[in-house]
Amino acid sequence: MTTQNTPTFKLIVIGDGGTGKSTFIKRHLTGEFEKKYNATIGVAVHPLGFTTNYGDILFETWDTAGQEKFGGLRDGYYIGGHCAIIMFDLTSRITYRSVPNWHRDLIRVCDTIPIVLCGNKVDVKERKVKPKQIDFHRKKCLQYYDISAKSNYNYEKPFLWLARKLTGHENLVFAAMPALVPVEFPIDPALLEEYEKELIEASRRPLPDEDDEFDL
Repeated sequence: MTTQNTPTFKLIVIGDGGTGKSTFIKRHLTGEFEKKYNATIGVAVHPLGFTTNYGDILFETWDTAGQEKFGGLRDGYYIGGHCAIIMFDLTSRITYRSVPNWHRDLIRVCDTIPIVLCGNKVDVKERKVKPKQIDFHRKKCLQYYDISAKSNYNYEKPFLWLARKLTGHENLVFAAMPALVPVEFPIDPALLEEYEKELIEASRRPLPDEDDEFDL
């Protein structure tokens, strides 16, 4: 149960439209998966609370519009941000190509906040952005996770990583998880294992020379 003394952090969630930002947040907020896509107009703010071994923590989550026509308003949403999630769609190469633009806009306002890069929709078999192609987080010292809002895969990891960075408690764990609805789209464990191995292998390869080189 959060109170006025609960540590509260402004979390900015950004990325192209249709990547699943609102779906991901709603999954945490209500335990539901939003099947239809509704474009966020401007920004929606949701309180997401977690109980940890160090007490409660609250993310004041700013779900921003991904459409470019709202882009001029974004700087105002970023002000005062403590942390961020940049999301792209693993089934859409163009959403990954947009990641450097979102990152640049964000750090121009927020500078050195902890950031998690998330590749959503890992449950879709027609994956277009392969693990070996994802290296932007390594160039910019961000954390990266494959996630799936549909399948609850890694749904808590971005929040846990950010909570540890913001509190300075590397051994922080979530004592109670949100009550999510049952998984509707189970993912093949062998496929996930293959992706995880590929991500580890990719992390060991030298980075390309060009700062924002995307071989997609």
